[in-house]
Amino acid sequence: MGTATEDFGKLLEGFRRGEDHASASLITLIYADLRRLAQAQLGAGGSSRTLGPTALVHECYLRLSASASRNIESRHHFLNLASRVMRQVLCDYARERLADKRGGGAAHDTLSALDRELHVEAQGLIELDQLLGQLEQQHPRWARVFECRYFAGLTEQETADAIGISLRTAQREWNESREWLAARVQA
Repeated sequence: MGTATEDFGKLLEGFRRGEDHASASLITLIYADLRRLAQAQLGAGGSSRTLGPTALVHECYLRLSASASRNIESRHHFLNLASRVMRQVLCDYARERLADKRGGGAAHDTLSALDRELHVEAQGLIELDQLLGQLEQQHPRWARVFECRYFAGLTEQETADAIGISLRTAQREWNESREWLAARVQA
């Protein structure tokens, strides 16, 4: 039995050749990977209730299958893309949520405690996205490492593999990206 990476590679080759069984198996494997990433992102103590794991998986899957399915090179490349797409999905959802709360002419009700908490969370996510955009300008790979670890919940080794760097470099850049972001959040 091969590793998940080897299985993914074989299924990807079959998918590109148009093999029906490979296509179905690849979709199942991709969905399982997305589900695991979403659970890691939204699970115990992670970022929270702005979007549920199933909705995050479905939206991420739709975006990946619509735009990048034929361009995926490997499981590691897929995980890297998925982390970026999950960030986009979560930030888009947070922006929509904030726009809905602003009302667009609708009557404003008093926010419940949960609504206030979700509003603050959505604002925080958008602020983080803006800071990540700045980080990406200065240190693109640090931003990729942060996306993989924070938004996709990848382990240190999975992050290193997804980006194509050493484990030690992934660890160092994870720490550097968090320090860079923390300094700007507190400013």
